[in-house]
Amino acid sequence: MPDPDSRPYLKPLPYLEAEDRPYFEALQRHELYFQRCRECGRSQFHPRALCCHCLAPHPQWCKSAGRGRLYSFSVTHHSPLPGFRESTPYIIAYVEIEDGLRLLANLVDCTPAEVKIGMEVEAVFAPATAEITLVNFRPARPA
Repeated sequence: MPDPDSRPYLKPLPYLEAEDRPYFEALQRHELYFQRCRECGRSQFHPRALCCHCLAPHPQWCKSAGRGRLYSFSVTHHSPLPGFRESTPYIIAYVEIEDGLRLLANLVDCTPAEVKIGMEVEAVFAPATAEITLVNFRPARPA
């Protein structure tokens, strides 16, 4: 039986822009980062060259602990698309991380029946290719 980790990644991959390259470099190191504005102090996600709140340039990068709570979710049972079809059922999660931001990601290492709004989750990192690592979340394990 082939090693599941040796299969090619069939889902769409992000196109890296200059402003989000540090985010994806951090994911390669298994670290989750977000941006905070140096002027107004507000946080943002997805990475941008300007603060989405006050338009100040060059928000600073901040490391997240990668922990949070499940804000909302959806379970996909059927998909005609390659890569997604083989993964059904899968859980798309809207996660509110402790840093006050909400991220959309897959929820892994649990069944749809185990998922509950408000459950504690933690970031896990999924290499898609040699250059791209993605962030998923799983139910939080005791520290």
